[in-house]
Amino acid sequence: MRTRIMHQSGAAAETLSQHIVMKELFNLARILLNGSMWIPLSRSQPRKGIMMNTNKAGFRIAKSKLLSSLMLVALATPGLAPAEESETTRHKEGEHVIPASDHTLSANIGFTTDYIFRGISQTSHNPAVQGGIDFAHAGGLYAGIWGSNVSWISDFNAGVSSSLELDTYFGFRNSFAEDFSYDIGFIRYNYPASNYPAGATKADTDEIYGALGYKWIAAKYSYGLGKFLTVPGAAGTNYIEVNASVPLGDTGITLGAHAGKQTYKGTAADALALAGTSATYSDYKLSIAKDINGYVISLAASDTNASGFYTTPAGKNLGRSTVVLSVTHAF
Repeated sequence: MRTRIMHQSGAAAETLSQHIVMKELFNLARILLNGSMWIPLSRSQPRKGIMMNTNKAGFRIAKSKLLSSLMLVALATPGLAPAEESETTRHKEGEHVIPASDHTLSANIGFTTDYIFRGISQTSHNPAVQGGIDFAHAGGLYAGIWGSNVSWISDFNAGVSSSLELDTYFGFRNSFAEDFSYDIGFIRYNYPASNYPAGATKADTDEIYGALGYKWIAAKYSYGLGKFLTVPGAAGTNYIEVNASVPLGDTGITLGAHAGKQTYKGTAADALALAGTSATYSDYKLSIAKDINGYVISLAASDTNASGFYTTPAGKNLGRSTVVLSVTHAF
């Protein structure tokens, strides 16, 4: 919600602005000089839980007064209004704010009871903590990094230490003809690991992808450029998926549906299929999500027809049906 300021015209408005500025600067100076409440704050400190030696109630009062004074000074002074307020344009969906910068940096963090990737558990049906950082340009270019804890490599390879997935990606996305969108890009799935046995295929994987969307539905195609996860010589391995995401009015609730097929290519994949443990499979998912003050709580049910190729030596079927609860927050 944006605050709207009604500006007066001519000398009267300028005089009023100067009067407010001087008054609020005086209040600000008084806050800073009265007592020992001034503590430099960085954006990262509240998140890290840094302890500060000051009276909590007094600090909250001083902080509130300080922020109010700064906001009034900024709004009353010509040219100091927030950049996001400075320019707007209208389109069919209402008023759209034009950001002062074409560059956007955002981050996200989340928790899930089971990290499911294309229907397959990456944590042997155990919880995961995840997060990432994204850069985007108004023209459509974007890049990012995202990470999560995993266990599947160690689960299948005793002695191999690998508990992290770190994805790096970049691409270009935009819209056209109002309701259509597209996205093309590259992603590398990195799995830092040690103690790989001699001759073993490391899991690091490269893919290119393209997606086309219309309103609330989109289709995406991903194409592997070489070995795929731990399957060697798998260039051409691909994943095709259809995703639907339907918001229910202004309730903050979104219904989701997904269907995908992972198809392995290459001689190693062919040998697995002949042995009755094909790596190719299909997966399905239904979900419901609710946005509560910027925290998205999601409940999803997924299933696959994956073969025994996805069952660990300990007997855990990573492709079985499951229900997952997750919480994510972007900032």
